[in-house]
Amino acid sequence: MALADLPPGQHADRVRDHWWWRPGWRVGRRFYAFHLTFEDQPELYRLADRYRSALSAAPSLTLIPDQWLHLTMQGIGFTDEVGDETLAAIIEEAGKQLVRLGPVAVEFGEAIVADEAIVMPATPADAVQELRATTRAALGHVLGDENVPEDPRRYRPHVSVAYLTTDGPAAPYVQAVTATEPRPAAVRITHVDVIDMHRDRQMYEWSSIARLPLQASARHDKSGDALTTRPVTPADLNYGKPVED
Repeated sequence: MALADLPPGQHADRVRDHWWWRPGWRVGRRFYAFHLTFEDQPELYRLADRYRSALSAAPSLTLIPDQWLHLTMQGIGFTDEVGDETLAAIIEEAGKQLVRLGPVAVEFGEAIVADEAIVMPATPADAVQELRATTRAALGHVLGDENVPEDPRRYRPHVSVAYLTTDGPAAPYVQAVTATEPRPAAVRITHVDVIDMHRDRQMYEWSSIARLPLQASARHDKSGDALTTRPVTPADLNYGKPVED
């Protein structure tokens, strides 16, 4: 079962190869999306590494290195179908809306074996749901609500640590992750990226086109302390330029 169909804490009974070619995808074709990326997040890296170590002896999977850990947010469209002017308008509108939100704090802990991936759900989910709803509103403003892709009802925010590469029982993977008792990882989200990605090498790899900051001062982290912010400048929005990290 897909993650969206699994009750909280429950694993799938069977898995399947993640790398089948979904409609529209092919080698060399790229896709624009809103994602959360995780540079300089040592707690998340530590947690992911615990699961990667536990899964290293399991059969038929692709372990995701720290560089490509991500939280899928919202697709925009294939790069050969979204014009430069349309993309610029989407980035501008999303930047205006997201900057009104503040940084959010989420936690990752228990890993779940879903049908195609081993994932760490984000909690609280509603913090990320709000970010995604904002990106969808921006897309609707530019494209029209009827043209916004993906079903918002089937979204459960998570970070994958491995993709399955075979069809079969989930039991070996469930045993590996449930034998692990890692310390949860707290992550502070301060921006949303617009990325240009591909999946040519059985890994989602991307370059960042724009980094959209979350800078409203009204939000608080989990400790209750106000998160510090600074005024937004055009350079922060980084429209149309690669992000250098």
